[in-house]
Amino acid sequence: MGRVFNFSAGPAMMPLPVLKEIQKELLDYKGSGMSVMEMSHRSKVFQQIADEAEADLRELMGIPDNYKVLFIQGGATLEFSMIPINLCKNGVFDYIVTGAWSKKAMTEAKKFGRVNVIASSEDRNYSYIPDCSDLPVDDDADYVYICENETIHGTTYQKLPNTKGKILVADQSSMFLSKPCNVSDYGLIYAGVQKNVGPAGLAIVIIREDLIKTDLPENVPIYLRYSTHSENGSMYNTPNCWAIYCCGKVFKYLKSIGGLEAMAKLNKEKAQVLYDFLDQSKMFNGTVDKEFRSLMNVPFVTASAESDAEVVAATKAAGFDNLKGHKSVGGLRASIYNAMPIEGVRALVDFLKKYEEEHGNV
Repeated sequence: MGRVFNFSAGPAMMPLPVLKEIQKELLDYKGSGMSVMEMSHRSKVFQQIADEAEADLRELMGIPDNYKVLFIQGGATLEFSMIPINLCKNGVFDYIVTGAWSKKAMTEAKKFGRVNVIASSEDRNYSYIPDCSDLPVDDDADYVYICENETIHGTTYQKLPNTKGKILVADQSSMFLSKPCNVSDYGLIYAGVQKNVGPAGLAIVIIREDLIKTDLPENVPIYLRYSTHSENGSMYNTPNCWAIYCCGKVFKYLKSIGGLEAMAKLNKEKAQVLYDFLDQSKMFNGTVDKEFRSLMNVPFVTASAESDAEVVAATKAAGFDNLKGHKSVGGLRASIYNAMPIEGVRALVDFLKKYEEEHGNV
């Protein structure tokens, strides 16, 4: 069987040229006589891999010099805890809840201080982003938190919230590197890499240097301190060397195709193909208000859960993988991250059109 079009929300597709390059270097990385999976993280050759990865990411995103780039194990979920632990001053955290992942992060933050939900779209099943132009930001809030692109519910911010001078923290996991980003608008950005960048098991944290505290309470575990990772170049312990290496390859690939501006253009074109179909379809319906549709995660439904399941089974049989919606919401979901070629989206739309023609009136 050949490669399928994998619409998984993560781990997700990686660019084929990157995979081929990794394959070529798998047994012997640049004459080292060993795989990256085998080499010491303290070796000069791996240090160069890590340094190049950081430098390329800084170039891609235009990361200012007063921001640190950290490669931390534990994925995005560990950051749900690390953020309130490390950014705590007054013990007050303001959260905007726009879907499953911001809700999980908010719930975790409650263990470390007082959480205010200053805006939410739960009233309409997270199908939109609430107005964030004049939020009731707490005077004592240590930060304002958003999930900038909700992977499960398929919503994204078109404009960042007005935090009234408070630090903005953003989970960018499912839209990281999908478009240009003005890093200076944020105090901290983080992303689990397994959606848009590389293999699972790593989170990239971009944090303004003045937010890295060295006077945390003594009972805060050493690994949960951003200062630990910053002071040790993300190598306090053995990092996820393989994931860092793979991400570095993706950064170079993105640079080679024209950077994040070029990637954003491609992502808009891809998403338009699928949304145009959903807008004219009588059988398939998108679940998100048009203004807030994600370019990365596209949830849609038919008239019933039974019909949804039948469509998922049909897509699987036709060579399209992972189109089943998240277990918490059902339906279908196409995740069309950077590495999904437009041909994959067109092929899916052609299949859904044909399916509707054959089953739409049943």
